[in-house]
Amino acid sequence: MSAQLDQLTAQAANDPDTLETTEWLQALEAVIENEGPERAHYLMERLVDLARRRGAHIPFSSNTAYVNTIPVHLEQHCPGNLEFEERLRSWMRWNAMAMVVKANRVDGDLGGHISSFASLANMLGIGFNHFWRAPNEEHGGDLLYIQGHSSPGIYARAFLEGRLSEDQLLNFRREVDGKGLSSYPHPKLMPKFWQFPTVSMGLGPLMAIYQARFLKYLHARSIADTENRKVWVFCGDGEMDEPESMGAIGMAARERLDNLVMVVNCNLQRLDGPVRGNGKIIQELEADFRGAGWNVIKVVWGPGWDALLAKDKDGILQRVMMETVDGEYQNYKAKDGAYVRKHFFGKHPELLKMVANLTDDDIWRLTRGGHDPHKIYAAFKLAQENKGTPTVLLVKTVKGFGMGKSGEARNTAHQTKKLDDDAIREMRDRFAIPIPDDQLADIPFYKPADDAPEMIYLHERRKALGGFLPQRRMQADETLVVPPLSAFQNVLDATADGREISTTQSFVRIISTLLRDPSLGQRIVPILVDESRTFGMEGLFRQIGIFNQQGQLYEPVDKDQVMYYREDKAGQILQEGINEAGGMSSWIAAATSYSSNNRVMIPFYTFYSMFGMQRIGDLVWAAGDMRARGFLMGGTAGRTTLNGEGLQHEDGHSHIFAATIPNCMPYDPSFGHEVAVIVHDGLRRMVTNQEDVFYYITLMNENYPMPGLRPGSEEGILKGMYLLQEGPAEATLRVQLIGSGTILRESMFAAELLHNDWGVAADVWSAPSLTMVARDGADCERWNLVNPTSEPRVPYATQLLQASSGPIVSTTDYVRAFSEQIRAYVPKGRNFTALGTDGFGRSDTRVKLREFFEVNRYYVTVAALKALADDGVIEQSVVAEAVAKYGLDQAKPNPVTQ
Repeated sequence: MSAQLDQLTAQAANDPDTLETTEWLQALEAVIENEGPERAHYLMERLVDLARRRGAHIPFSSNTAYVNTIPVHLEQHCPGNLEFEERLRSWMRWNAMAMVVKANRVDGDLGGHISSFASLANMLGIGFNHFWRAPNEEHGGDLLYIQGHSSPGIYARAFLEGRLSEDQLLNFRREVDGKGLSSYPHPKLMPKFWQFPTVSMGLGPLMAIYQARFLKYLHARSIADTENRKVWVFCGDGEMDEPESMGAIGMAARERLDNLVMVVNCNLQRLDGPVRGNGKIIQELEADFRGAGWNVIKVVWGPGWDALLAKDKDGILQRVMMETVDGEYQNYKAKDGAYVRKHFFGKHPELLKMVANLTDDDIWRLTRGGHDPHKIYAAFKLAQENKGTPTVLLVKTVKGFGMGKSGEARNTAHQTKKLDDDAIREMRDRFAIPIPDDQLADIPFYKPADDAPEMIYLHERRKALGGFLPQRRMQADETLVVPPLSAFQNVLDATADGREISTTQSFVRIISTLLRDPSLGQRIVPILVDESRTFGMEGLFRQIGIFNQQGQLYEPVDKDQVMYYREDKAGQILQEGINEAGGMSSWIAAATSYSSNNRVMIPFYTFYSMFGMQRIGDLVWAAGDMRARGFLMGGTAGRTTLNGEGLQHEDGHSHIFAATIPNCMPYDPSFGHEVAVIVHDGLRRMVTNQEDVFYYITLMNENYPMPGLRPGSEEGILKGMYLLQEGPAEATLRVQLIGSGTILRESMFAAELLHNDWGVAADVWSAPSLTMVARDGADCERWNLVNPTSEPRVPYATQLLQASSGPIVSTTDYVRAFSEQIRAYVPKGRNFTALGTDGFGRSDTRVKLREFFEVNRYYVTVAALKALADDGVIEQSVVAEAVAKYGLDQAKPNPVTQ
């Protein structure tokens, strides 16, 4: 009988029939030895199933013992030169510490983190030296989502590799002058280095899951060979409390993402204190992931514990390990060996006997599994070879490993960025850094000669794996041909016989045209979140299919219909269900495919605009950081276009959010031809020119006639504003009406009222992007500020409006701040009024909603008359007459407060 069997038998102290138990366990062990673990698993499942069928209540548990998943005899030992690797890791630890501490001795407010990399160093070293392939002709490269707070360690490695200079390390977190290093992984700021942003926390795990699925999508559609590529994502145990971190783990298992490895650095601490002081985070996460269908590998104990566990004939050590909570484990590593002897092994007399021959220093050297290269290598190897399921590694480490009393395993470890001379000396001694005492005060970086054997080894390992990581491709090598604007003629022309369609229908025509294009068709990625029918896009189901790795294992209930729900192994649509964050993560994977996969993809993510920017705002910022290229289509946009829904369904502010993201190009077009011009411009910039921008385009489901493209207005559409129609030239009174989206039509109707009822001419301006107009104005302002002796630049809005006359009224379906963006750029002295939909949304008809929010044609008319009266060209009594004529309720509460 094996030692493990002895332990299992002994652990059941309350077993009424140990002989019978022993016989069952012996039988199971014989099956494992002779027929393999798969057969044993099958028999156990059959036994449990039978017991439940007979009425036995057998509660389910996803947890295993608090020990390493891989038994000692099955560990694959690391084949590298561990002596060299240990020295390299030590030098990286030192340089990472020096980088942060030096920065904060110059400026104590710069911040930085030492402890996260200190706990991760072994794992990152094993990965970089033995597993992670760089992109080259033979391999597309592995994708790394690196724990954000460990960035100093990644820089320290790149410094030894010769990829970063000492001057760059000295400018850690000093980026403004163009030679520093970003605080966290930011592709926007370091476009040749970082692959993915992983801060804000929680976004890394979520984006990595959908990135892995997108690799499967590319392979299934024969666009790229991604079969041997892996996505590795590193995150902290505290980070797993973010809903985004765990929100998609079910999808990863369902989609069988065996190209995904998530490594959770379980150092038991977050910023303020323990992650689970009263519990065990590793056990909790094991249950979550195993229950979701993941392959779970736990790396809890280092090799020093193996001998103790082998002695644990009665299972006492394992029981104490399980009963000890994380708050205690944190305390043990913040103290010393004597403390561990007394408070851990002292929990049972037999444990004290077990370590009686060990000194306190020996006990202190009993490491956690995350600090042993062999344990890590074995776990990584098993994860790399796993098939059929995603893998999560739960690796126990010490926060601030090697920082000593300054931070090791202490609640302050995460924020520690300043070390005194004693702490620096202690770290120098612990990791044998060859720096003499008389230089310690300067905390010099350490880099041996290029011909040092360790340095040669470092470069050999990366050469064997294809090159350096992380690295990022800035441009795709391929060239796709964008069709001419005329390809969208069915949208550019006016609708015949007064036929009414929506801009959403226009968009569907545009994407249908693109799907048929010989160059771009296969690269279009429609992404939907269970709203295809809302946007009239269900026709795409049958046309191009919905991606599913299993195909369609059922006959759809609507198979007899033209637009039935069709899933396909090579489907083109990514249907994410009711999951905006997932849809956005898929969009990010596609929108950055030019970099990650050397394949230009053109994603169109179409969603309820209300559930876009505000719900996934952090991911949109991450997309900007990643230099994403693609289209975000905000459907049923505006606060009054989506009639009948309600307070949380009506979007009056998404364009305010979009305006804050510098490389987002936001547009609120009114007509189909404007949508076509904007989409074509996006294709030109993102596909032909490979510019790092993305587009947010809002769409409406309100039907009305489309006037068609007037030749020559394309430039004005893209700049954000152009003259749509002029009022009668002979009128003596004149106003300027600006509008966007469906509310532009209210301005057009107001122009008729002003002319017919009050003899006032109104020029109507379509403003597909007030944000683009405002950005141009701000750019001119800034140039004029720093070039005071040069001829001033004139903002585009000023140029357009200065030849006109009369007050200006800008009306949109968004909050007034949207229009207020351009106030500073209207000609000096001109009266400017902004009307908008401030306040909560609510359910009603479009007519009633526009009356409630005071953006309908009557309020636009009265606002124009009031501006004329304020300018002194008509009497205020005329305004009062108009208020009465149009039945405006003077006692009505301000919608802003309702």
